[in-house]
Amino acid sequence: MEKIALITGAAGGLGRALAAELAAEGWRLIVVSRDAGRLAEAFGTVHLHIEADCTSVAGVQKVFEVAAAHQMVPEALAHCVGNIRLGSVHRMAEADFDDCLRANLISAFHTLGGFVGALRSARRPGAAVLVSSAAAQVGTPNHEAVAAAKAGVEGLVRAAAASHAGAGIRVNGVAPGIMETPASVGIIGSATAREAAARQYPLPGIGSPQEVARLMAWLLSEQAARVTGQVWSIDAGFSQIRPLVK
Repeated sequence: MEKIALITGAAGGLGRALAAELAAEGWRLIVVSRDAGRLAEAFGTVHLHIEADCTSVAGVQKVFEVAAAHQMVPEALAHCVGNIRLGSVHRMAEADFDDCLRANLISAFHTLGGFVGALRSARRPGAAVLVSSAAAQVGTPNHEAVAAAKAGVEGLVRAAAASHAGAGIRVNGVAPGIMETPASVGIIGSATAREAAARQYPLPGIGSPQEVARLMAWLLSEQAARVTGQVWSIDAGFSQIRPLVK
C-alpha cells in the first residue's frame, strides 16, 4: 500500500533533507512552498508541487483541494515552515514579530488543522511532526519572538495529540538547535559567528538538516506507532546540559 506524505516549507533546507529521506523510504510526496520556482529548483518535476501560503486557512484549503484532485490523501504531515527573527523584546518591530508568529505558529496551527480534518473526514489514522526550537525550552538571549512562537508550537503538539489520539492520529515535534541551512546564514555567516555558535553546545558543532530529517522520518513511520504528544530535542544537549566553560 502506498504511503503519502505532505511536506510544507519543502523548498527550505530541512524540507529538502526530509523529502530526500522519505523518498528513499518509498513515500509518495506532496511538496508545498509559497514559491513554485523554488520547488522546481529543489525537486524538478518529481513529486506533486503545490504553491500555497500555509499561514492562512485559504492557503491550507488549497493544499488539500489540489491533493484531493490528484487523489492523494496524505497520511503523514511534516510542517517545516518557519523563520528566525532575532532581537530583544523591546527593540523588535511589530511587523517582524507578526511575521515570526505567522511563519512559525499560525502556519502550524492552520496546516495541522487541515491535515487532521482531512484524516478525520476520511476516517483514517496518520501522523504529524511539527518543528519547534531549542530556544523554546531554554532561555536564549535575543530569541524572545521565536521562543514565544515555538513554545506555542509545543503546546499545539501536546493539545492536538490529546484531542486526536482516539482517532489514531499522532502528533509530535522536534526541537533542533541551529542547523546548517539557508535560514541560518544570517546567524552563522561569518567564521567568528560560526565558531561562537558551535561552542555554545555541550556537543560542539553545527547541526545538519539531515540529522533532524532522519528523526522526523522515524516519528512519521510505523516504528513510532506508540509515540505521540512528544517534543524531541536534537540540540547537542543545549536545552538540558550545562556546557563546560573553559
